[in-house]
Amino acid sequence: MDVPFWAWAAVLGVIVVMLAIDLFAHRTAHVVGVKEAAAWSAVWVSLGLTFGGIVWWAYGAQAGGEYYAGYLIEKSLAVDNVFVFALIFTYFAVPREYQHRVLFYGVLGALVFRAIFIAGGAVLIENFAWILYLFGAFLVYTGWKMFRHRDDQMDLSRNKLLALAKRKIPSTEEYHGQKFWVKQAGKWVATPLFFVLIMVETTDIIFAVDSIPAIFAVTQDPFLVFTSNAFAILGLRAMYFLLADLIDRFIYLKAGLAAILVFVGIKMLLLDVYKVPIWLSLGVIASCIAVAVIASLRATRDQATVAPHATPAHASDEDEVLR
Repeated sequence: MDVPFWAWAAVLGVIVVMLAIDLFAHRTAHVVGVKEAAAWSAVWVSLGLTFGGIVWWAYGAQAGGEYYAGYLIEKSLAVDNVFVFALIFTYFAVPREYQHRVLFYGVLGALVFRAIFIAGGAVLIENFAWILYLFGAFLVYTGWKMFRHRDDQMDLSRNKLLALAKRKIPSTEEYHGQKFWVKQAGKWVATPLFFVLIMVETTDIIFAVDSIPAIFAVTQDPFLVFTSNAFAILGLRAMYFLLADLIDRFIYLKAGLAAILVFVGIKMLLLDVYKVPIWLSLGVIASCIAVAVIASLRATRDQATVAPHATPAHASDEDEVLR
């Protein structure tokens, strides 16, 4: 795709404006309720789908389909983030009114790091086309590992990065509103919210290791990879507040995500043998998520609503990396 500079600038401008609006709307600490989260989710999803329509109109059905496939992959894998975020917030006992601020900066950092990863991946693919096979093998392995460890639980008390950060960074055990740093006895110390941010950012980076290669499986165009990633991530905060109290009901989600990773990995490995049509990719990805979600909700329909931000019953293979 030949994307002019102004199109890149326009997309980045829209992202910055939407982030500013979101930050202004949540400038005061408050508990984000289900209705507010649903409204914001509708805004972010509409924005992402509308942009896909623009791509379809400007560059054709193939480009539009690739964007939507990448968007679906990232959106479905983003649900897995919700599990880990809920666990992090529970472990640190983060008041609900402070959680949005952490997620806002977490998403901001995720956009920056993923842009770097995408740029690096695009350069590698352009100069070493065979690396796509490594990506494919990695995704098949990751999907299989996710399926095998779908019932594992993460223990943040054993997290080496967190332990190192607490040893090296002066800190206080008390929350001070939404502040990450406060001055005590003449020196700056980190609040627990800062360590929460470290864990959220680390989680985002680790999840990107799966999602970026997965999107490269459906399109190698940097513009489509970045935009599908960005518009899916922008709605991550609203998705968290919408689903956080229901995460224990998605008992088959890991299996569905594992199936998606294995599928896109095999798709990459077969590039020189058979090019899977984009419509088939879209259908498989959407079906995996739909089946996993519907089966989960049916299997747990008799469960009472869980307490807000209870520790999730499942953790992904990314959680293993965090240990």
